[in-house]
Amino acid sequence: MADLLTYLRQLLSFDSSHPLLFTQIHFWVFFLLVYVGFSLIATRRWRLTVRNAYLFAVSLFFYYKTSGLFVLLLVFSTLFGWLLGIGMDKWETSRGKRKALMVTGVTVNLGILGFFKYAYFFTDLFNATFGTEFSIAIKILLPVGISFYTFQNISYIVDVYKRKIAHVGNILDFGFYTSFFPQLVAGPILRADQFVPQLYKPFHLSRRQFGIAIFWILNGLVKKLVLSDYLAVNFVDRIFDNPVLYTPFENFTALMLYSLQVYADFSGYTDIAIGVALLMGFYLPVNFNSPYKAQTPTDFWRRWHMSLSRWLRDYLYIPLGGNRSAGILSYSILAAMMAIAAFRLHNLLFTVIILTVAAAIALRWLLDRKHRHDMGTNVNNMDTMLLGGLWHGASFNFITWGGLNGLGILVNKWWKRQSWRTRLLTLAGVTAALWLLRFLVSSPLLNMLSFISLVCLVGFSVVALNTRHRTLNTVWATGLTFVFISFTRLFFRSGSNLDPAEANEVAWRTASQMVGQIGSHWNLAQVPDIVANYWAPFLVFVLGMIIHWLPDRFKRRYRLWFAAMPLWLMGMVAVLTVFVVYQFITADLQPFIYFQF
Repeated sequence: MADLLTYLRQLLSFDSSHPLLFTQIHFWVFFLLVYVGFSLIATRRWRLTVRNAYLFAVSLFFYYKTSGLFVLLLVFSTLFGWLLGIGMDKWETSRGKRKALMVTGVTVNLGILGFFKYAYFFTDLFNATFGTEFSIAIKILLPVGISFYTFQNISYIVDVYKRKIAHVGNILDFGFYTSFFPQLVAGPILRADQFVPQLYKPFHLSRRQFGIAIFWILNGLVKKLVLSDYLAVNFVDRIFDNPVLYTPFENFTALMLYSLQVYADFSGYTDIAIGVALLMGFYLPVNFNSPYKAQTPTDFWRRWHMSLSRWLRDYLYIPLGGNRSAGILSYSILAAMMAIAAFRLHNLLFTVIILTVAAAIALRWLLDRKHRHDMGTNVNNMDTMLLGGLWHGASFNFITWGGLNGLGILVNKWWKRQSWRTRLLTLAGVTAALWLLRFLVSSPLLNMLSFISLVCLVGFSVVALNTRHRTLNTVWATGLTFVFISFTRLFFRSGSNLDPAEANEVAWRTASQMVGQIGSHWNLAQVPDIVANYWAPFLVFVLGMIIHWLPDRFKRRYRLWFAAMPLWLMGMVAVLTVFVVYQFITADLQPFIYFQF
């Protein structure tokens, strides 16, 4: 009895070293207790507000277990958004007052996010710009999931302002929307116009929906523990912790394996969240659609973190002007980001390149009126990707990552408009220029870029000469996109899991070291021994990618097959899966990567 009381005391108290994670048994004990209470409420004909109030309360407790007293910040954010919604609908006929409330709501939410997430970043930037030595007297901790529930609040405020939805009158109903625990700390981002209507629907769970929910939970656990954590502990983390100790091949493959790791980690969390929510009768948005099947960077961002991509499109890209035009704000954002890059790099060559690009943009805008519209669209695209990168973390590495993805999208847009001859000549010219520079200047970065450009030139030539072979074109485009996305993740991974106060310096050093290693001399004779030493992580990677590339129709078929199983057989499969999965658990359980965002 004493042991049970001790366990319950630990379950109910906050322990920063043991937050509630989907991969821990504590979470499933918590969810079992929550689900028993939910079943007693949801199966009776009580008011839906009772159900919503119950889930709001347990969601606050879940967040307390994850972030301690930062739960008070979530309560404030909830209360503030609720009052603004009421205020906007109260002044239905006053467009000015409604807009003032909307702007206030967005500003306050972004201000809170900015303080907790970017205080160190902007202090460091200010000191680097003006040569000062200001420091923040207090240690600022980043509340888990603040980016996600802040964006959800902004979504609600803007949607009420635009009259897409009416305000939620009951604070308990609204609190449930802002804090629903399955997706609270790592998404997917709930859109108000999609989730608020579910607040008023009675509980319903069919036999098939139950089976699908169990499938998603098991699928997420396999992704997280078998793919993501295994790759991280047994290969990826070792390389990123000290890149200079490893060969160019190991550094390169670490980037490729990290791409699968971060996908399995984040989509695994989403799968579990979708399954847990579905067991309670709620639908969360699909957040991933086989992103590594993408054949272009644009297609990749339609498939990856889809709830964020759609949020950025609707609440940032379109308000900036979207496909219509770019205003002063769009160009100001781009100029600010370029200035940040110039001050942060402290490198004359990069500063000259940035100033040259800025001058070229200004000259084209002044002289080429015919293409100002396309230019404005490109600026809006780049702004969205840069700010999307900054959303992920307070580090220059994240801005670099976002900028590289934005550049990839713009290059792909230009590429699609060109004839195959123009493409071939462009690739040949770039390759020749890089190889000439390589012989004139000794640089690992130039070594890496010149080799990549040569591979692209040869690959494109082969594909261009075999236009009838669509499969060859698909394989080439998919592989090229995967490698490009993996290389951009060099900057994403280097900025992860770091204290914001040291993120800029450490992350940039790690990224530079990896580029230096990959761009150095490759000893191919070492590759067989490396593969033999790390055969298990490489095998897991290959199997994971094969499963990822399976046809969507086939995946849907085995999901439905699982959902149609007799309950006793489904239970046996679930127990066996959990047993196998937990054989992969390491002593140091890996947190979900997106908890830090």
